[in-house]
Amino acid sequence: MTDLPEIQPNAALDIADVPAVEVVLTVAVHLMTAAALACGLGAEEDGRPAPDADLAEARILITALAGLVTASAPVIGSMHAAPLRDGLTSLQRAFREASVVPDPAGMGPGEDLTGPVY
Repeated sequence: MTDLPEIQPNAALDIADVPAVEVVLTVAVHLMTAAALACGLGAEEDGRPAPDADLAEARILITALAGLVTASAPVIGSMHAAPLRDGLTSLQRAFREASVVPDPAGMGPGEDLTGPVY
């Protein structure tokens, strides 16, 4: 049996010390990673094959990312928002390429928030 680390009583308060921009960026990176894997972009690792694409899951994750990026961009500044927008656009394109029948322009995941991605 493994020993679990002791939970510090002040651990929950530590999140208050993290700047809001870092929280937004961290959540965005997690959404991007999960969406990339759901689009089938995972790599073979330790002899295990990459996971198959799950486009239903990818659609949800990309739409959530689009909402986060669109809503937070004006307040986090272009220095932080530009790479998030680039990553989002790349995921939207990857989703389109992975789709057997691609959505019409403007109807893909998150495109109602970002505009059409070609």
